[in-house]
Parts: sequence; C-alpha cells; structure tokens
Amino acid sequence: MRLPRILTPRVTASAHCDLPCGVYDPAQARIEAESVKMICEKYQANTDPEFRTRAILIKEQRAELVKHHLWVLWTDYFKPPHFEKYPNLHQLFNEATKLAGAAGAKGATDPAKADELLQKIDEIAKIFWETKQA
Repeated sequence: MRLPRILTPRVTASAHCDLPCGVYDPAQARIEAESVKMICEKYQANTDPEFRTRAILIKEQRAELVKHHLWVLWTDYFKPPHFEKYPNLHQLFNEATKLAGAAGAKGATDPAKADELLQKIDEIAKIFWETKQA
C-alpha cells in the first residue's frame, strides 16, 4: 500500500537519535573509553572473582558504547568533503572501533589497550574540532 502523495515526506533526514538535533561530540566516546580504562585498572588491582566478573561485564558495555558513539560520528557527522580533506579519517575510525571491540579494549583487561583507544579518539577529536571551525 502506498501513502497518498500529500502524506509522503518531502524531505528525508537522518540523525543519531529520533530528532535530528545536530549535536555531535567525540567527548561522548572519550568518556566511555576513560571508563573502560579505569575499569581495566580496577580489574588488575582486584583478585575477587565476583568483582572481576562484574568489571568485565561493565567494561564490555562501556566499550560497546564507545563503538556506538564513534559510529555515529563516522556515519552521521562526517560527510564526503571531510573524508576528502582528511584521507586517513576512514582508517582512523576503523582502527578506533577495532580498538573498542573484541580485539581491543572490549576483549582485554590491559589498561594499555584502553590508552591506545583514547589516543585514537583524541586524533578523531582533533579533526572533528577542525571541521567545526571551518
């Protein structure tokens, strides 16, 4: 069944939420990545198996949020002109999301992996703020 022409949307919009607010900031990913790092440090300092199990579960949730916030920036905020101006941007996002995933901070308890992730997020943030000023 097709909608009558009068009810068909004339403009299509996409956003990271149900309302295209236009609010994007790599700080969201960074905060979650900092949480991942702190959980890794607390995990390493504690031998209680119940605490460690809870820490891993929470760390994995936070790492998944890092990936989500990075994907929102990658797919919704950055546009073709940004990728033309910063040809390494796709690679940077790919590396960052992998560092947040199972092969990185999500799958490890080493704070050094979280530091690598934070470094990639900082590189993305630098480019992000350059594009906001343009």
